[in-house]
Amino acid sequence: MSTPQTPTSPAAPGMPPYSGYTSPIPVVRTHLGHAIASEWTKIKSVRSTMWTLGVFVVLVVGIGLLTGTVVGSSTSEGDLGSESALALGFFGLLLGSMCIITLGVLTTASEYGTGMIRTTMTACPSRGRVLTAKAIVFFAVAFTVTLVSSGLVAVAQVGMVDARDPSGGEWLKATVGVSLYIALLGLLSLVVGSIIRHSAGAITIMIGAVLAPLVVALFMFSASLEDLREFLFEYSIPNQLGVFYANSLSESGPSGWDPLWIMLGITAVAFAGAYALLERRDV
Repeated sequence: MSTPQTPTSPAAPGMPPYSGYTSPIPVVRTHLGHAIASEWTKIKSVRSTMWTLGVFVVLVVGIGLLTGTVVGSSTSEGDLGSESALALGFFGLLLGSMCIITLGVLTTASEYGTGMIRTTMTACPSRGRVLTAKAIVFFAVAFTVTLVSSGLVAVAQVGMVDARDPSGGEWLKATVGVSLYIALLGLLSLVVGSIIRHSAGAITIMIGAVLAPLVVALFMFSASLEDLREFLFEYSIPNQLGVFYANSLSESGPSGWDPLWIMLGITAVAFAGAYALLERRDV
């Protein structure tokens, strides 16, 4: 039997026949690192990322410094009693969390709105890998920006306000702890954006999840609803955020690092649901 020959193209007189092109670029199997590099390129090159994170920094640092200035100029030694100045950082982070929620939703939902998700899935057919890469990149960005902002505000407020010196554990919770919580809240928003696939709808759901329990509880005056009212107060996201500053709305409910474990569990369940839906749905 004859051996199959590689087809050649006709060549110019005096030139050897052309037998094909071999790229000098090595062919490698793609992995999670390639997906992370792609998502990092996306998130840093989109204007909405810079605007959203910029507004977040302005809110956290601006409100934090303003609060520290007002409290520091209107109080004297002993007025705050046993409280530390770290609790003043709560206000800026509560408002700033809306920016992290918005950015988390846009990280996934905006690709479905623009149709860019088709290109993404064509380049990387492993849908779970894409979602994991988005989660890793977003969590790292959100945690880093929140940690730097909250740390700067904490140092400034302790220097401006004449109050009790915070302990090492309080410093850790008011910087690293609250940054992990905000980053997980943003990651939950990212997952909800992947599930809903609509930016406005997912942002509305997340803002409702943050504010609705506390607002609804404020108007539950009936004695028969007292248990439900206390539950909504204790486990509302603003109250959980205040736990990191020892500024809870109630004496019971989450304490210490409990809010972080609660948010971690909720995010893990939502991520599993988003992964399952991503594998079953069409893009």
